[in-house]
Amino acid sequence: MQKKFYAFLIFPGAHGRLHKIQLPFYIIHMLLALSAVGIMTVAALANSYARMLLKVSNYNNVRSEREALKNQYRTLESAVTSTNAKLDSLQSLATEVALTYGFGDTGRPRFPAAVLALATQTNATVDSSYRASLYAFDLIRRASLDPESGDLGRGMFSNPLIARTSVPSIWPVRGQITAGFGQRMDPFSGEGAFHAGVDISVPFGTRVESAADGIVLEAGSASGYGNEILIDHGFGLSTKYGHLSRIFVVVGQVLKRGQVIGAVGMTGKTTGPHLHYEVHVHEAPVNPTKFLHG
Repeated sequence: MQKKFYAFLIFPGAHGRLHKIQLPFYIIHMLLALSAVGIMTVAALANSYARMLLKVSNYNNVRSEREALKNQYRTLESAVTSTNAKLDSLQSLATEVALTYGFGDTGRPRFPAAVLALATQTNATVDSSYRASLYAFDLIRRASLDPESGDLGRGMFSNPLIARTSVPSIWPVRGQITAGFGQRMDPFSGEGAFHAGVDISVPFGTRVESAADGIVLEAGSASGYGNEILIDHGFGLSTKYGHLSRIFVVVGQVLKRGQVIGAVGMTGKTTGPHLHYEVHVHEAPVNPTKFLHG
């Protein structure tokens, strides 16, 4: 049986020699099949590349949106932190006012309506309301202090319901106050924050004394404070001692004023050895220096 061929004639030019090429049928069919496969492969690769470009574009959009949301979250977090610090400050001032007008009440002091209203206001009015309330509370507090001593802590001694030894009126350690009570710039975040106590700088290992008679409520590690001790002095009064290197008391232990409870250290979030000291009235922080003599 005679085989069939495809004949290709090549004319190189007018004076050139004629060339004839014969290819069997199956070669041509094979080349066509390979061409079809190649075209399909290129098309598939092009489609895959296009889909990859689309996915990359979507990923970039999602990443941009994520960064925008993160920035918004940081802004909101900063605003909430600032507002909370201001509310804490107002709560502290309101507690000081409550000390002079009804400290004998065993319940939590009722704060003025300005403090409660501030919590529900928008950011646009928080600053102005905060300044106005702060000024008003400060005037009330100054007018309400004991006229002879000028000190809230000493003025409380005249209240027959409060034992003298239960008022935290002695220094837990003797040293320089390096960070006061109230709003300040946080040394770690660089943002405004409410400092609920005072930092007293003393050498590492200095003995820490209980500021008043009381019972140990907490003695151990706490977030930010490191090793800390919380003492309940009764009558709604409590004190907290933070960043300790050692703790010498246990929960439930009964203490006397001046009794050694621990040693100064630099545990928790701290930039150096010091004692972080807080005074709370019905769980609201107040300025410890108002209770201290000397």
